[in-house]
Amino acid sequence: MFLTPKKINVFNIFKLPLVFISGVRVKSINSQSCIVAVKYKWINQNPFKSMFWAVQGMAAELSTGALVMNKIHQSGKDISMLVLKNDATFSKKAKGLISFSCNQGHEIDATIAKAIKTGEGQTIWLNSKGINSQNIEVSNFNFQWTLKVKMSS
Repeated sequence: MFLTPKKINVFNIFKLPLVFISGVRVKSINSQSCIVAVKYKWINQNPFKSMFWAVQGMAAELSTGALVMNKIHQSGKDISMLVLKNDATFSKKAKGLISFSCNQGHEIDATIAKAIKTGEGQTIWLNSKGINSQNIEVSNFNFQWTLKVKMSS
């Protein structure tokens, strides 16, 4: 396994400081899923006494992006990745500890394999749901990632 929660969280301190400052932390990552958690607190609140939507978005995107990064590393290929589109829905105020998970490792494998085989850019929609400590969904994010094998010079 290339990525560990500790490696990702240390990376965020230096490369994505707002993620770290707002309290977003990777809790687990394996070949199938990535779980990211963030706790509601003063630094990440909105005026309505719940977690700001953008903080939820950072956590949700990290749960999908870290899984993609891990899969790219496992492929051994030089592959670029970029979010092309996203959408979100919010169903309840986000208070307390919110966990975001992406469980689409097999689908990412298939998309990377197709990008390698065809040499063409591929897209994949990845989902991350925000669940509170009562196991109630508070938000649902979808990210369309583009993956393309970089050509060697």
